[in-house]
Amino acid sequence: MVVMVVEIKEYSSAEEIAETLEKEISETKSTLGEYLRRLDDIRSLAEKSKKIREVVMKLAGKKAVTESLGEITVGNLSIVLDANPFHELTVIEEVVRSHQERLLVLQKAREALKWLDQLGDTEGLKYLVVENDGVPERILFKLS
Repeated sequence: MVVMVVEIKEYSSAEEIAETLEKEISETKSTLGEYLRRLDDIRSLAEKSKKIREVVMKLAGKKAVTESLGEITVGNLSIVLDANPFHELTVIEEVVRSHQERLLVLQKAREALKWLDQLGDTEGLKYLVVENDGVPERILFKLS
């Protein structure tokens, strides 16, 4: 269950909106980079685990059994019992996809707001920005 937070933020200039978006883009890129490094590490660990498992199963003369995820649900929360590298790999891949999507949405929002840079003198104008999870969706111009 994904919950998006909708907020109204007030800005005094188009530059301030752009700076905030650039900061969000930069933070998202940084976080994405960290997750991609973790993904590489855990992918390597998951592959080693898989190979060891296959060798042991072969030596034992057993067929590899696809095990269930050992997952239970409590309310809206899923709990994985006895998590292994494959569980972690799946979760990190999901997080990476989410951050990639967020980065794309933020970059598109920044591109869509480029026209604001040409407004010129906007003294006395406030920008009320409706943001959904940090991404501008609507701008209200308000004279103050």
